[in-house]
Amino acid sequence: MHRIQDVRRWVLPLAALATAAPAFAQDAKLAAAQKEGSLTLYTSFAEKDLPPLILAFEKKYGIKVGVWRAGSEKVLQRTLAEAAARRHEVDAIHSSALEMETLHREKILQPVTSPYSTELIAGALRPHREWVATYLSVWVQAYNTKLVKKEDLPRTFQDLLDPKWKGKLGIEANVPEWYSTVVLDMGEEKGIRFFRDLVRRNGISVRTGHSLLNNMVVAGEVPLALTVYNFMAEAAKRRGAALDWFVLEPAVARMSGIGIARRAPHPNAALLFYDFMLSTEAQELLVSMEYAPTSAKVPSPLATQRFTLVDPALALDQSDKWAKSFEEVILRRGGR
Repeated sequence: MHRIQDVRRWVLPLAALATAAPAFAQDAKLAAAQKEGSLTLYTSFAEKDLPPLILAFEKKYGIKVGVWRAGSEKVLQRTLAEAAARRHEVDAIHSSALEMETLHREKILQPVTSPYSTELIAGALRPHREWVATYLSVWVQAYNTKLVKKEDLPRTFQDLLDPKWKGKLGIEANVPEWYSTVVLDMGEEKGIRFFRDLVRRNGISVRTGHSLLNNMVVAGEVPLALTVYNFMAEAAKRRGAALDWFVLEPAVARMSGIGIARRAPHPNAALLFYDFMLSTEAQELLVSMEYAPTSAKVPSPLATQRFTLVDPALALDQSDKWAKSFEEVILRRGGR
């Protein structure tokens, strides 16, 4: 009996300590971050959607975020150039998956352990833990509701071979990741043959820029677009445009994510921002902007859809192969 009481005397404090340890670590992280007072973020995040996230973080923690925003390629090049020159100015980088994976391979990022890691969907946390996906941009199919009836929409990719789609299809000019993922889902040989047949039979109008393609659907110049980002299509629909969208499964999702520079001058503030981007608060903000969240705790606007994540490591390793195939099968034969 005395032994049981002795064990209980130890177990209860240890259990309390185990519960308190994560909270203590978070308190220590917050104190260290607030002592640093600020962080510098390089990001390719959409300009109009960035302020709500930054303001929410600053209001919650009292830590200022200095932002430099540009396209994903420019974010990558600036980060690499500064690292090569040993100018350690950036703390956190948020950009598209291929650019983040490149930064990992160039040893710019550091591994991170976050309390939110266990709440993420499969594939969001990379095996090396040097960057994590914060949201998904999902390519969906968008159509002009004045030119295409809902009951006439294709149910599968094979349905696009129907002659009724001749001269009505459009695609964005820089989507080899989408193309390769769809091709591989069909089986490489069969998938490439499908796209060759589609271009030969019905043609595909090629447009440069996702916003442009989305606007072309709204204007009726492209009755059915194969590669429109879900958040752009939904935003246009909510504005009352003559546009709606649907999904030919599997939907293809492209990750965007965040990482912390190895030589970040404000590492604790950067880590706090990293955690914030994965928190329920930030993930719900992203959903309000029509992005698909990576937190499994937050309901996704695409929860009922089957989608495939673009593998950034594979996409980098095979980028030349698929860029060449996309150029040969789609761009050269499709109309611009």
